[in-house]
Amino acid sequence: MKKSFYILFTLLLLATYTGTRAQCSICTKTAQQLGEKPARALNLGIVYLAATPLVILGIIGFRWWKANRDMF
Repeated sequence: MKKSFYILFTLLLLATYTGTRAQCSICTKTAQQLGEKPARALNLGIVYLAATPLVILGIIGFRWWKANRDMF
């Protein structure tokens, strides 16, 4: 039952997928006006700002999992 719920939930998510943009509308317009190299630098800055908290959360999660490995 649990497995079929996850499969159904995943199919529902895939069925309702709409294309999304990686940037907000202001960043997109700014990147279009800047040109190739500055736009790439802006995108790398966005990735850097997003990656930092994700790495921190990943380290915390890994340490938590490693400390509580016996429970699973």
